[in-house]
Amino acid sequence: MHRELSRLVGAEHVLEAPPGSPYNQDAARRRGAEGRADAVVLPASAAEVAAVVAWCYAHDVALTARGGGTGLAGGAVATQGGVVCSLERLRGVRELEPALWRMLPEAGVSTRHVQRLARENGLFFGPDPGASEQSQIGGNVATNAGGPHALKYGVTGAWVTGLEAVLAPGELVEVGGWAGKDVAGYDLKSLLIGSEGTLGVITAVRLRLLPAPEAALPLVVFQGTRAEGCDAIGEVFAAGLRPSVLDFLDGDTLAIVAGAYPQMRERSGAPAAGVPAGAGFALIVEVDGTRAEAEAQREGMLEALADTAVAVHEPLDAVALWRWRDGVNPAVTSVRGAKVSGDVAFPRERLLEGLERFDEIAARHGLRSCAWGHGGEGNAHATVLVDPASDEELDAADAVSDELYKLAAALGGSVAGEHGVGWIKRGMLESQWDGRAVELHEQIKRVFDPKGLLNPGKKLARYAAPPSPSISTKGTA
Repeated sequence: MHRELSRLVGAEHVLEAPPGSPYNQDAARRRGAEGRADAVVLPASAAEVAAVVAWCYAHDVALTARGGGTGLAGGAVATQGGVVCSLERLRGVRELEPALWRMLPEAGVSTRHVQRLARENGLFFGPDPGASEQSQIGGNVATNAGGPHALKYGVTGAWVTGLEAVLAPGELVEVGGWAGKDVAGYDLKSLLIGSEGTLGVITAVRLRLLPAPEAALPLVVFQGTRAEGCDAIGEVFAAGLRPSVLDFLDGDTLAIVAGAYPQMRERSGAPAAGVPAGAGFALIVEVDGTRAEAEAQREGMLEALADTAVAVHEPLDAVALWRWRDGVNPAVTSVRGAKVSGDVAFPRERLLEGLERFDEIAARHGLRSCAWGHGGEGNAHATVLVDPASDEELDAADAVSDELYKLAAALGGSVAGEHGVGWIKRGMLESQWDGRAVELHEQIKRVFDPKGLLNPGKKLARYAAPPSPSISTKGTA
C-alpha cells in the first residue's frame, strides 16, 4: 500500500499512523473513536486527491478525508482503518476578487486565513467556528460548521456558491459556480455541504463574501434565572431586533468561568466588578451594521432587556470578551479532567424546557451538568463533567447523551446543531426523521459511494448499537 501510494504523492507524503497518532483522533478524544489508519496520505493538489481516491476505490480500501482535526463528532477518524487523506497541503487561494466579493480557497486553507484575507480587503466572512487557526475551510464546509455569528449570517454552507470535489471512483467534478442565480438542476452542492466526507472529498470552495460591517457592538446581559434568560431571548425577537450574536451561558457554566471574566464597564461607565451577584444566566449579545444601525440596534436591545436584567456590561476590549467566550470549553473541561458534550438544537421557544429536562437527566445519572451555546438558534452544548478514569461515570455519560439526543428530537429539534453527526451520533437521525426520509438518506449515500468506502461508519441514519458521547480533554465548541 505505502509503495503504491508513494508513487501518487511522493514517499515523504505517505506517513505511518501508529496508535496515539494525531491522525487517529480528532478533538472529541473519546472512548471508541480512536482511529486505526493503515496509512496517512498528504496530497498537494486536487489531482493528487483524485488519484488517491481512485486507488482506494480500485483496491476496496476505505478512505477518510481529514481537515484540521478540530471536529467534535469523530467524523474524521478512521475507525474502520484504511487511508486517511489529509488535505493540509491544499493551501492555495486560487482567486480573491474583492470587487466581486468572492474568494476561491483550497480545502486546507485555515478558517482564520479566510477571515483575515476578507478583512484585509474590507470584506467579511461570517462563519466563526472554534479553533480557527487549526480548522480548515474544507472541513468547515464538510461539517457545515456554525459559530456565534451564524444567527445573523448563517452556517458555513450559506456562504458557499460552488465546490470542487472528488467523487467516487476518483473523478474531479465541480458543482455550483459564481452565478448569482442558478436553479437549473438538483442542488448537488448542498448535498456535499455537510456530508462529512461520506459523499466525496471537497478540494476547493467558492465563497461569497460581504462588505465588512462598519461597527460591531457587544453587550453582556445578566439575568437572575435560566427562565428569565430564556424569556429574554424571546423578547429580543418579539421586539423585531436582529442581533448578529445571541449566545448564552447558564448559571453552572457562568460559575466555572467567572474567575476569568474580562474587564467590563457598567452602563453608567463605571468599572464593573466582575460577574454580578445574583446572576444565574448570561447573554452575550452583539449587534452590527453601519455605526448608526448598530447603535440603534444596541438601544433596542437595552430597551428590550435592561429592565429585567441583573446587570448590563459593555466590554472595554471586545477581543478580550470573545477570548473569554472561546475559553468556556477548556475551562469546563478542566474542572474534572474531561467532559461529555451533546451539540443539540431545540426549537427556540422550547430551549428552557430542553435545558431543564437535560439537567434532570444528568442528575438522575449522578453527573454534574452545565450548558452554553447559541441561544438565538436554540443550539445548546449540553454538557456533563466526568472523570476520564472512571468507567462508571463514562457509562453514565453514554446514557445521558443517548437520552439527550432523543429529547432533542422529541421536542422538534435536531441531534446536531453545528458539529455534525460523525461517528459519535451515528444512528441518531432515525429518531429525528420519518422512515422514508431515512431511506432517502441511505439511497443518496449509495448513489455517491456505491462501495461504501468514503468515510465508512459516519453520518449513518440508523445503527444497531447506541452512540457514545464525545469526551474532550481539549478542543472547542
